[in-house]
Amino acid sequence: METALSYKTDVHRKLCIRKDLIELSQWIDILSNINEEVDYLKLIEKQLLKNNSINVNLQGLRRKNTLLMGMLCKYEQELNTEYEYGKNEYNLMRAKEHEKRRDVHAAFIQEFTLLKREIYILLTQYQRK
Repeated sequence: METALSYKTDVHRKLCIRKDLIELSQWIDILSNINEEVDYLKLIEKQLLKNNSINVNLQGLRRKNTLLMGMLCKYEQELNTEYEYGKNEYNLMRAKEHEKRRDVHAAFIQEFTLLKREIYILLTQYQRK
């Protein structure tokens, strides 16, 4: 009876970790896309806006993106190791840890969206001659 429960617990643990890995993969893809978009925004700033404040904000955002990407890649390695070799049950503490990372990612996305909006507002001030 105890081995069946242990098997069920292990299957549940692996299922939850797999779900976290899939979500994490999406986050990493989004950050990669943001990195590419920042390249284009830097070009727009350099060629059209010539606004030092925007340039500094874009550099800061790129640094944060790189750090966040590194943190998420390390987390992905931890989850893969836990999936393959771990024996710890997937509990509330582990779920909260994943939620914290989700919140960090969401806050970064919000920050990027605000900076993009600021750039778009500056672009709307340009008129064709």
